[in-house]
Amino acid sequence: MIWTIRQRSKAGPLAAVSQGKGPLVLLVHGVGLRAEAWGAQIDVLAQTHRVLAVDMPGHGESPVLDDDPQLRAFTDAVAAALTSPAVVIGHSFGAMIGLDMATRYPEHVTGVVALNAIYRREAAAKTAVQTRADSLDGLTVADPTATLARWFGEETSPEWEACREWLSAVNPTGYRDAYRAFAREDGPMDQTLRDLQCPALFITGAREPNSTPEMSRKMAGLVPDGRAEVLEGAAHMMPMTHSAQVNADLTAFLKRHS
Repeated sequence: MIWTIRQRSKAGPLAAVSQGKGPLVLLVHGVGLRAEAWGAQIDVLAQTHRVLAVDMPGHGESPVLDDDPQLRAFTDAVAAALTSPAVVIGHSFGAMIGLDMATRYPEHVTGVVALNAIYRREAAAKTAVQTRADSLDGLTVADPTATLARWFGEETSPEWEACREWLSAVNPTGYRDAYRAFAREDGPMDQTLRDLQCPALFITGAREPNSTPEMSRKMAGLVPDGRAEVLEGAAHMMPMTHSAQVNADLTAFLKRHS
């Protein structure tokens, strides 16, 4: 797939790619990326749904938030993009936003899919992510080399190249703010998951070292209508690298719950 830049429209306070007609699906990308990271999902899901893929605050063409925003500030901005209830699909930090939306805006969320979501990081992982957050000054673009290695390993690909371009072009302040919020979080509270009113699907990759299969299974086990899927051979950027498998799971979820 060629990860070309797509036309934007206004969605509340954010910029977004909008495509298709039908029940609404909201896509929320992770830190350092932009709406185009969902390119493989947009084209498939828009065949049966109206797909709204937002640029997270401070990313793509969306403005930054006020100084040092918390997760809830990102969630509030994304929720303001909705004009009707939606199935919310989030990746990485976007998964945190999606789960927070399902908790705090239950009237807006008919189902939630959390891809590569974190839950109770181990001590070493907490230290590593916080160290990376502390290294960001909000003025200079961070070197994407280490991030790309965590996401893809050492082999380059069209997906690797697209992410390198996005990480190199992201607003440094927006990236710092989102990464700080991501580093502070440790996944939803257990009671929050038990109280979740909508269906929830947790998907991650078998080769994902940070958003591990065990994390997804534990979260799914706490949600009354929760389910976990683990994609063999996949790692962090599975919406791009394993789009066929991800799309199959998303399409099946939407048939049941949208």
